[in-house]
Amino acid sequence: MSTAASSTSFTCHSPLIHRPNAPSRISVAVAIPRCLLPLPHLKTKRRSSTTTHCSADAAKDKDSTPIELRYEAFPTVMDINQIRDILPHRFPFLLVDRVIEYNAGVSAVAIKNVTINDNFFPGHFPERPIMPGVLMVEAMAQVGGLVMLQPEVGGSRDTFFFAGIDKVRFRKPVIAGDTLVMRMTLIKLQKRFGIAKMEGKAYVGGEVVCEGEFLMATGTGGD
Repeated sequence: MSTAASSTSFTCHSPLIHRPNAPSRISVAVAIPRCLLPLPHLKTKRRSSTTTHCSADAAKDKDSTPIELRYEAFPTVMDINQIRDILPHRFPFLLVDRVIEYNAGVSAVAIKNVTINDNFFPGHFPERPIMPGVLMVEAMAQVGGLVMLQPEVGGSRDTFFFAGIDKVRFRKPVIAGDTLVMRMTLIKLQKRFGIAKMEGKAYVGGEVVCEGEFLMATGTGGD
C-alpha cells in the first residue's frame, strides 16, 4: 500500500556545520507522508472534569415530603379587614381576598379564592362551574382600586369609578377550586382630569387567564 506524500520546504539552522564560504541557512526539501501531517481542522477533546450528579436523590427527597408541606402559603400584605377599609364593596360583590404584594402608587397583586360556594356558580353553570369573565374583570378592577384609593395616588372611595376597559382577552376558563392571582399596574395618571390607565393580568397556576387595559376615573359620574 502506497502512502501519499507531501513536499514541504523548511529552513534548517545547524550549529554543527561551519563552512567559511557557505551560507548559514540551508533550505531542504523533505518528503513527509501526508498521514503524518497535522490536521488543523481536528481538535483534541479534553476530558471534562465536571462531575455529573444524579438528581434521583433530590427527587426522592421531594417525593418523601408530604404534598401538604411542599407549597408555601401566599404572603399577606393586606388581609380582608384592611381591604374592606379601602374598598367600598361588600358581599356578594367583594372579589378580593388578600393582597400579596403592594408597591405604593405603582401596582398591587391580590388573590381571589374561587370556591363552589361563590353565589354566581349556581347559575354559571350548574353542571360546569365557570367564573364569569365579567366578574374576573370586576375583581381585577377592584385590585386597581386598591392602588388608586391610596394616599400616594390621592383617590377617594366616594369619587372613584371603573370607567372603561380595552383589549380584554380571556385565555382560559377559571373554575371552582382555582386561585385567581391578579396584578394591576398603574400606567398613566392624569390627576388634573381625574383619569388613570392601568394594565391588568390575571393568572391561575402561573398561566395568564385574563388580561386587558383599564380606565379609572376619580371624579364624579361613571358606573
